[in-house]
Amino acid sequence: MPIGGSDRRQFLAGMSICLAGLPTCVFASQESPPHFSDRHRKAISNGLAALANRVQDDGSFGQTPYQQNLAVVSLGGLAFLANGHLPDRGPYGKQVSRIVDFVLQHAQQNGLIGVAREGVRGVMYGHGFATLFLGQIYGATRQREIRPALSNAVKLIISTQNDEGGWRYEPIKKDADISVTVCQTMALRAARNAGVFVAKETIQKARDYVLNLQNEDGGFRYVSQAGESAYPRTGAAVVALSSLGVKQQDIFASAGVYLMEHIPTPSEYAGNPHYFYGQYYAAHALWQIGGENWGKWYEQVGGLLLKKQTAGGVWEDESVCDEYATAMACLILSMPKSYLPLLRK
Repeated sequence: MPIGGSDRRQFLAGMSICLAGLPTCVFASQESPPHFSDRHRKAISNGLAALANRVQDDGSFGQTPYQQNLAVVSLGGLAFLANGHLPDRGPYGKQVSRIVDFVLQHAQQNGLIGVAREGVRGVMYGHGFATLFLGQIYGATRQREIRPALSNAVKLIISTQNDEGGWRYEPIKKDADISVTVCQTMALRAARNAGVFVAKETIQKARDYVLNLQNEDGGFRYVSQAGESAYPRTGAAVVALSSLGVKQQDIFASAGVYLMEHIPTPSEYAGNPHYFYGQYYAAHALWQIGGENWGKWYEQVGGLLLKKQTAGGVWEDESVCDEYATAMACLILSMPKSYLPLLRK
């Protein structure tokens, strides 16, 4: 896992114009990277505008049952951040500040960001994405009020790592799966890059857990027990390993081949409840792996996302909510231009 100094310096250097309060980021004036066009830029711009209109005064999102879901709120915050918007800086600085406040208001003394309630599944998803968001914000701004919540959130992640080396839905040492584990590993990387201590033992245990999930076909299964590979969990596993500092090219190469052979069909856009989840992690994974596959994947998936955006700027998702889909789509399309520290190779 990178120590973060170089990541942070590059991030702050790239943000210099945004920090000065100008409406665009320094990267916007640079030559577009391969596969990234004005159509992508416009789609992201329209998507962020739609998200900004749905940020409530308290920092929550939209008017759905997911309005106060910390995973959805944090992903929205990351979409703004990935395009150069910081708290009180840039066109959407006000919205980002509200999101930060919302996340901090849900940071408990025991470190959990969220509310653990009996019967509620997935509290560690929200905790992981919220910690990731705070880590990225703190690394860029050094807002003093963020450090205590971020440090406590990291301590909770470390203390709830199970004996296998992973995490699951609740903040307790019990089971583990790749879906929740990737959230925690990305959060740990973001926090460590920002200067929060994470022990090598925690990192090594997580590496061992994720490495053990790879099947012979190059894909990754959901849990340690024998099971089938799948596209979303394979992307998630590669992202987790990259976040944990793994550099084994043979593992990534076989996983990359698996991902390219199992890209969801366009018909799955509306029918697969894990569509955006899978594409989000596949985008991260293939970006980290690099090579020709990244461009092929981005042209195919990015092209579909361009077609699916509504006239109002949003992407629709009946399984979760449109705010979630729009944040995910913006993050996916932003990958070639994004300067989030966690995307540094």
